[in-house]
Amino acid sequence: MTSLFGGLFSGRRVLVTGHTGFKGSWLCDWLLELGAEVYGYALDPETTPSLFDDLGLVEHIDSVVADIRDLGAVNSTMQRVRPEIVIHMAAQPLVLRSYAEPVYTFDTNVMGTANLLSAVRECDETRVVVNVTTDKVYLNREQGRPFAEDDPLGGHDPYSASKACAEIVTASMRDSYFASGPLVASARAGNVIGGGDWAENRIVPDIVRALSARRPVEVRNPSAIRPWQHVLEPLGAYLHLASRLWSEDRQFAEAWNFGPDQAAVHTVQDVVERAIEVWGEGSWQGSGTALHEAGVLTLDIAKAAERLGWRPVWGFDRTVERTVEWYRGYAEDASNAPTSTAADIAEYVRDARANGAPWA
Repeated sequence: MTSLFGGLFSGRRVLVTGHTGFKGSWLCDWLLELGAEVYGYALDPETTPSLFDDLGLVEHIDSVVADIRDLGAVNSTMQRVRPEIVIHMAAQPLVLRSYAEPVYTFDTNVMGTANLLSAVRECDETRVVVNVTTDKVYLNREQGRPFAEDDPLGGHDPYSASKACAEIVTASMRDSYFASGPLVASARAGNVIGGGDWAENRIVPDIVRALSARRPVEVRNPSAIRPWQHVLEPLGAYLHLASRLWSEDRQFAEAWNFGPDQAAVHTVQDVVERAIEVWGEGSWQGSGTALHEAGVLTLDIAKAAERLGWRPVWGFDRTVERTVEWYRGYAEDASNAPTSTAADIAEYVRDARANGAPWA
């Protein structure tokens, strides 16, 4: 496993902000398998259960519990850790919560990014920064076409707008302060699913909670189209992007889309029905919402394919299958979480090698 990504991460000091979250926990677990010295900066896990706790990551990484909005704490951590690579994922990541807490969302997602990049300026050892935003950074006029990296940024809800602002902050700081020194890129991933996500108002956790309780899955917007992908897809993309940035080629220090092939673009209803099929029983019903949600959201990944050689590995059916199987194993015994997570990583790597992924 340590030979993946050109062996870059073996022995490297890697700081992951947002490491106690769903994606952060998967990333830390994979980085440990890659041989990295993993450091984390985040608030305590916000859900019970949490993947971070179930994987026992606190025993294997240097974990700092602090707020990304606290510039002093961010600076202090950067000066102590002196990371060679930073992957910034600390965020308020929920659309519906952003409606309830817009100021907190903007403060965390915009000023948190500014704080992190400001701290990077003071750390000579840092060579690579990947700022993780979202597929929702684009000004979505519901035209039905995939968004490319040079499309206008925007955002109807506070979450989307805050992440678009974070992209602007990243570009501004890069242009102003990082013409030399660290290479800074941003990554815009699709709708990510996978085992161990327990957040409220996310489709897969909602499905699992309903099916486990033998009640219908309530679906707000079954016809909404999203670029669904397994959590390992964008994580592999972030690590691959970091490896290209490590080469000190500044053509890679810009924004990148990472999403599924168009064949994997499906409706929410498709996800629900496929999940029920894999689970073995269940039903769903519409619930509706008064809040705005985009009807169609897809990503153009041609740039990543052409210039990074990156392509997704798992299709839609495999993505949903592996996700639901993870939760079924967890429902049988929560102690299955580390084994299931490691098995998914190993299988994903095997499939990536079979598909000729450049990082594998």
